[in-house]
Amino acid sequence: MGTRRGVTDRSAQNGRVREAVTSARRIVVKIGSSSLTTATGGLDDARVDALVDTLGGLAAAGREVVLVSSGAIAAGLAPLRLPRRPRDLATQQAAASVGQGLLIGRYAAAFARHGRTVGQVLLTVDDVTRRAHYRNAYRTLRKLLDLRAVPIVNENDTVATEEIRFGDNDRLAALVAALVDADLLVLLSDVDALWTGNPARPGSTRITEVHGEGDLAGVDIGGAGRAGVGTGGMVTKVEAARIATGFGIPVVLTAAPLAAPALAGEPVGTYFHPSSRRPAARLFWLAHATAPRGRLHLDPGAVQAVVGRRKSLLPAGITAVDGAFTAGDPVDLVDTAGAPVARGLVNYDAVELPGLLGRSTSELAAALGPAYEREVVHRDDLVLL
Repeated sequence: MGTRRGVTDRSAQNGRVREAVTSARRIVVKIGSSSLTTATGGLDDARVDALVDTLGGLAAAGREVVLVSSGAIAAGLAPLRLPRRPRDLATQQAAASVGQGLLIGRYAAAFARHGRTVGQVLLTVDDVTRRAHYRNAYRTLRKLLDLRAVPIVNENDTVATEEIRFGDNDRLAALVAALVDADLLVLLSDVDALWTGNPARPGSTRITEVHGEGDLAGVDIGGAGRAGVGTGGMVTKVEAARIATGFGIPVVLTAAPLAAPALAGEPVGTYFHPSSRRPAARLFWLAHATAPRGRLHLDPGAVQAVVGRRKSLLPAGITAVDGAFTAGDPVDLVDTAGAPVARGLVNYDAVELPGLLGRSTSELAAALGPAYEREVVHRDDLVLL
C-alpha cells in the first residue's frame, strides 16, 4: 500500500476526480450478499438492476468489467425455506446449488437490457493454483472479455470444502483482479467507507485514503456485516485491499448505492493506493490463495539455495516431511527453526518422500529410474514468503 501518509481527509484528493479510477480500462467489481438480497434470502431486483445499470454503462463506454458476486447461498435460502444462513457445509452447498442458478439468471436478464451477455465462472482454489488449471481460468476470463461478455465470478460453493475454500469473496475478488491484470478493484458492501471505528459510534471518522499499513494503525476494523447473510466483514475487505494493492492495483471501498459515483472517480468511500510493483500473477495466487497441505523441513544449504539463489528444491536438502499431501498440492518450505520461508507445489506424494530425503537426483535416478530425477518443488512453482 505504499508509504505512511496519515488517515485524515486530504483536501488535495477531496473535490476532484480520482484519475486512477477514470483511467482504468479493466475493472473488477465485487458485490456482497447483503447488498443484493434481503436478510431472509431472495434477490432484491432493484438492487441488482441498479448495479447492472452502472456496470452496463462502463461496458458501453468500452471498459472491461469482471463482476465477482456473492449471493448464491443467500438467494437459495427462501426457495429452500431456510430461515437463516446454514452453518453446516452440506446445507450451504445445497443452498448454493439452488441460489447460483437464480443469481446468474437474474444477472443475465439485467445485462441483456444493455446488450451484454454474461458468462458464469465458478472457481475453486485448485483452479488457480495448479499450473494448467490457472492457465485455463485465465484463458476463459480473457476470452469472455474479448467477446464483449461480462464474466460473473463466484466461488464454486456447491463443491468447495473447508480445505479448498477461498474463505470469502473479498479475497477472491482481489485474486481475480491479479489474475486478469486489472487496473482497478472496487469492493461494494453495506458500509460507505472504511471508518476509524463503528460508524454509528460517536468519534468515528471516515478514512478517505490509505497509503500504507501505518494509515491503519489504531483502526477498529470490526466484524461481519449487518445483514447476516454473508461471510465477510470489514476485516476481509481490508485484507482484500492489502492483497490487491500489493499486486499494484488500486482499490476503492464503498457502499453499493455509491457504485456509480465511485466508478466515475468521485471521492466517495476509501481509496487504497497501490504499490508500484506487480509480481507474477500465478505465484501471487500461490502465496495468497492457498493453504499448505504439509511442510518440508530444509537444511541450511537448501534454505540458502531456495531463498538466496532462487533454486528449485531437491531431495538432498530436505530433512523431514509433515502432512498428508499428494503431488500438485501446496506445501510450505520451512527453515531449521520451523519458520516458513517459501510455498510451492510439490511434485511427490507425502508417502514417497521419506525414502528420498538426503539423496541426490542422480543417485535416485540410478537406483529408482529416470522418473525420480526431478525436483521436489520446481522454482517456477515456488514463491518466497
